[in-house]
Parts: sequence; structure tokens; C-alpha cells
Amino acid sequence: MRSRIFRTALAVAAMAGSAVIGLAACSPGNGGGTPASTPPAATSPAPDASPSNGSSSPGGLLPDETESPGTKPAPAPPSGTPASPGKGDAELSIIITPAPGTEPLSYTLVCRDGAPTGESKHPNAAAACAALKDNPALLTRAPRPTDRACTMQYGGPETAVVSGAVDGVGVESSYKLTDGCEIGAWEGAKAVLGSSGVDD
Repeated sequence: MRSRIFRTALAVAAMAGSAVIGLAACSPGNGGGTPASTPPAATSPAPDASPSNGSSSPGGLLPDETESPGTKPAPAPPSGTPASPGKGDAELSIIITPAPGTEPLSYTLVCRDGAPTGESKHPNAAAACAALKDNPALLTRAPRPTDRACTMQYGGPETAVVSGAVDGVGVESSYKLTDGCEIGAWEGAKAVLGSSGVDD
């Protein structure tokens, strides 16, 4: 009787153990009948093909930083361009020194509407006033050229100084004949300065 009870208890225990093992085998994630699902592998995001600064131009340049090949800034307008005709009003003092140590020649030129007034004391006042009306910048000296050499021609010791105003714009210019560039400047203002004697 006692042995039969013992055998029955063993059988119940074996059945309980089998049930526990069966339940454990069916629970997910521990190697049971239903395999645990593996989380999908993390995928790296696709690299962004566009430049980091949002520009579509090559090299990451912004549109206003790009330069078209072969393009250059427009050149600055040349200096010394003759001005448009003016009112023809001028009040000038002109001093010509033939040579160092000689008595300077002093002229006065007063123009109204391109014609000389009675105050003018100038060898050819009418031509001088007409030239100033046609080009009020006639006595404005352009800078000496830096892209070419001036010829070594010597025109003589004569010098000139002009001061005053043309159409209300101040004038203070000096002239000499020491090289080709200076001779050219004198020739350009010859109507006011008179002959330099270089071509005489």
C-alpha cells in the first residue's frame, strides 16, 4: 500500500516536471519552440548628397561666390577724358617763367560765357576762353602714366603755373618741359598757356 502511494507520487511529480519543461520550452526568447525574433539590424542613414551649406554649386561655393571662367571686372574709364562743354566762366592767373632767374610773365584770363572780359590780360584771350568752354577740364592734369615710359625729350627750362577757377571748380596746375609726358601736358593746355617754344 505504501509503495503504491510512493509510485503514484513519483508519477505525479514526473508529470508536473514535464509540464513545467514544456511551458518553459514554449516561452519566447529562451530557445523554445517559437524562436525569439531578432530585432532588425540598425541601418545607417544614406549620406546626404547635397552640400552641407545648401548650395548646389561645385565646391560648396554660394551662388554669389562663383566666377565664370574668363570673366574679368570691367576696366575703369580712362582718366583725362574731355568733359562736356561748360558754361565758359573762368578766372585764372597764369605765370610763365622762361628760365630760372628770369622775370616771369604774368597773365590774367577772365571769361564769361566763353568770351573774354575787359579784365583779361592774355595774348590770345578769345582762343583761351573758347577752349575752356569746350573743355572745362582742360587744365586738370592727369596722373603721370605708370604703364609706359616717358620719352627723355627735353623741351627747355620754361615752366608755367595756373591757378584760379573754371566754372566754379578750383584749378592749381603746374607745367614744365622736362620730358615727353610733360611736353604733352603743356601742348594739351597750349590754348591757355601759349606756345612753349618747343616746336618753334
